[in-house]
Amino acid sequence: MLFLIVAPVVLGGLFLLMLRVRRSAAPTLGWIPAARWERTDEVITDPFTDEAIRVWIDPEDGSRHYVPERFPSGRKRE
Repeated sequence: MLFLIVAPVVLGGLFLLMLRVRRSAAPTLGWIPAARWERTDEVITDPFTDEAIRVWIDPEDGSRHYVPERFPSGRKRE
Protein backbone atom coordinates (compact mmCIF):
# COMPACT_ATOMS: atom_id res chain seq x y z
CA MET A 1 0.00 0.00 0.00
CA LEU A 2 2.90 2.32 0.77
CA PHE A 3 4.15 1.74 -2.80
CA LEU A 4 1.00 3.42 -4.18
CA ILE A 5 1.96 6.60 -2.31
CA VAL A 6 5.75 6.56 -2.74
CA ALA A 7 5.88 5.63 -6.44
CA PRO A 8 3.94 8.69 -7.74
CA VAL A 9 5.98 11.01 -5.53
CA VAL A 10 9.27 9.55 -6.79
CA LEU A 11 8.11 9.62 -10.42
CA GLY A 12 6.90 13.19 -10.05
CA GLY A 13 10.25 14.23 -8.57
CA LEU A 14 12.13 12.57 -11.43
CA PHE A 15 9.87 14.32 -13.95
CA LEU A 16 10.51 17.73 -12.37
CA LEU A 17 14.25 17.07 -12.30
CA MET A 18 14.16 16.09 -15.98
CA LEU A 19 12.36 19.33 -16.87
CA ARG A 20 14.86 21.41 -14.93
CA VAL A 21 17.85 19.76 -16.61
CA ARG A 22 16.26 20.15 -20.03
CA ARG A 23 15.55 23.85 -19.48
CA SER A 24 19.06 24.52 -18.21
CA ALA A 25 20.59 22.77 -21.25
CA ALA A 26 18.40 24.51 -23.83
CA PRO A 27 20.39 27.78 -23.99
CA THR A 28 23.61 25.88 -24.68
CA LEU A 29 22.20 24.49 -27.91
CA GLY A 30 22.79 27.85 -29.57
CA TRP A 31 26.51 27.58 -28.78
CA ILE A 32 27.03 24.57 -31.04
CA PRO A 33 26.93 25.14 -34.80
CA ALA A 34 24.95 22.61 -36.83
CA ALA A 35 27.00 20.31 -39.08
CA ARG A 36 25.65 21.87 -42.29
CA TRP A 37 26.39 25.48 -41.27
CA GLU A 38 29.34 27.18 -42.91
CA ARG A 39 31.71 29.29 -40.83
CA THR A 40 32.25 32.86 -42.05
CA ASP A 41 35.10 35.27 -41.39
CA GLU A 42 32.64 37.67 -39.77
CA VAL A 43 33.10 38.14 -36.02
CA ILE A 44 31.12 40.72 -34.08
CA THR A 45 31.29 41.86 -30.48
CA ASP A 46 28.18 41.52 -28.34
CA PRO A 47 27.62 45.03 -26.91
CA PHE A 48 26.17 43.67 -23.66
CA THR A 49 28.78 41.04 -22.78
CA ASP A 50 31.81 42.19 -24.87
CA GLU A 51 31.98 38.59 -26.11
CA ALA A 52 33.23 37.66 -29.61
CA ILE A 53 30.41 36.18 -31.69
CA ARG A 54 31.09 34.20 -34.90
CA VAL A 55 28.57 34.34 -37.75
CA TRP A 56 27.62 31.02 -39.36
CA ILE A 57 25.49 30.62 -42.52
CA ASP A 58 23.04 27.81 -43.21
CA PRO A 59 23.44 27.14 -46.97
CA GLU A 60 20.02 25.47 -47.21
CA ASP A 61 18.03 28.60 -46.39
CA GLY A 62 20.66 31.35 -46.11
CA SER A 63 19.86 32.05 -42.47
CA ARG A 64 22.54 33.55 -40.26
CA HIS A 65 23.38 32.13 -36.84
CA TYR A 66 25.41 33.84 -34.14
CA VAL A 67 27.56 31.53 -32.00
CA PRO A 68 29.92 32.66 -29.21
CA GLU A 69 33.59 32.02 -29.94
CA ARG A 70 34.13 30.76 -26.40
CA PHE A 71 32.22 28.46 -24.09
CA PRO A 72 31.13 30.01 -20.77
CA SER A 73 33.95 28.14 -19.03
CA GLY A 74 36.44 30.10 -21.12
CA ARG A 75 37.61 27.17 -23.27
CA LYS A 76 38.20 28.24 -26.86
CA ARG A 77 36.29 26.32 -29.49
CA GLU A 78 37.49 25.24 -32.90
